[in-house]
Amino acid sequence: MKLEMTELGPVKRALKIEVPEDAVKSEFQKVYAELKKQVRIPGFRPGKAPLELLQKRYSQLVGQDVIQRLVPDYYQRAVKESGVVPVVVDIPPLERMKVEPNTAFTFTATVEIKPSIQLGDYRPPNPISLKKDARSVTDDEIDKALQTLRQQQAQIDAVSEGTALQDGLYAVLTIEGFLDNQSVEGSQKNGYLHQVGSKTPILGIELDEHLIGKMAGETFDIPQLYPPNHPDTNLAGKTMVLKVTIDAVKEQKLPDLDDEFAKDCGEYSSLEHLKTAVTTQLENLLKQDLEEGYKDQVIERLLQMHHFDIPEVLIERELQTLVRQKLMKEHRHAHREDDTEEPLRLQEEAKRLQQEQQPEAKKRVKLSLILDAISQKERLEVSDEDVQAEVQKLATSLKLPVEEIQRMVEAGGQGAQEEFRERMKAEKALQFVYQNAVIQG
Repeated sequence: MKLEMTELGPVKRALKIEVPEDAVKSEFQKVYAELKKQVRIPGFRPGKAPLELLQKRYSQLVGQDVIQRLVPDYYQRAVKESGVVPVVVDIPPLERMKVEPNTAFTFTATVEIKPSIQLGDYRPPNPISLKKDARSVTDDEIDKALQTLRQQQAQIDAVSEGTALQDGLYAVLTIEGFLDNQSVEGSQKNGYLHQVGSKTPILGIELDEHLIGKMAGETFDIPQLYPPNHPDTNLAGKTMVLKVTIDAVKEQKLPDLDDEFAKDCGEYSSLEHLKTAVTTQLENLLKQDLEEGYKDQVIERLLQMHHFDIPEVLIERELQTLVRQKLMKEHRHAHREDDTEEPLRLQEEAKRLQQEQQPEAKKRVKLSLILDAISQKERLEVSDEDVQAEVQKLATSLKLPVEEIQRMVEAGGQGAQEEFRERMKAEKALQFVYQNAVIQG
């Protein structure tokens, strides 16, 4: 095989590959031998048709078969010999290629390759320096956590008779909406518990200002005019009257912070025991947050200290992934079946997101290439045990069975499983750099 590699740019190469005459001739012989066993030609016993007749009838089909066998094989040989790592390959359509039985066969593959990255210092004696995050768990944070637990253990009890509603108290309400003295379907609420001052709307109406000062047993009406462009055509341009009855006035009673409260929260022997557990939990959460912050610093330093050309195709792939994810998220919340303008709006939104997400896509690709280079240099690998541990971690985090996470990973096929491992390897590389970094101060 003859190979000529031409540099078309920093991350683009042309591989001109010549398949030797002997290899072409041998492949033709194999294809014709297989063809002779398969075809049935009148006047000849199976497998006895002369080669000249086969060549006359099937030369074009045989030529295409030879090309389909030779091109992938010799392309892989050329890649191995040249030492390039392709990220995308452009080979002319096989059906347009021509090959002759007794002549060397030449074709050209254009490839975009992974850039050659000259890694900067990231480990002793010249590790990455990180700015210290001096945060620690404060007494105020511990108190807030305990207050949250009190809120979770709180009870809603009735107040003394004649108590007027004010911010912080609760109203038990019966509500119904009317249009032209006709009940509005779906507007009825019985025993609805509303905290005064929460500004929680009901049917688009805030009740707080109407409730302040009123007592149990009172009934009142709230007229609400809806604009002509209201999405609900039954309400658009009309006035709905909301009839509200206060069935009861209640207040929230918080338990005392004592040993009995601690026991009600779980397997804690005393309030001090509970405080210790809360403090430990907050410290673990802060530790995770600090580590994520330090890793963000590591990422920024890695991006700043490395400069190289990035294959555009990788950026485009990542950009399409980002845009697709954001469109799916936004479309899921805003989609309406009867919206005829939805396809046009999605098109416009996709264009906007492509411009908006371009820098992020480039940043992600650049980081993945840097971490891949570090993985290779440090010979980092992902074992089957690592994969199982990650699956277990995801299952715990998402509160799903391990088997379900495993099924999700395997459902995408071999490509998805390899991508899963690559993400884990990238995380290993980032962890390696972080563990070798120095936190100043």
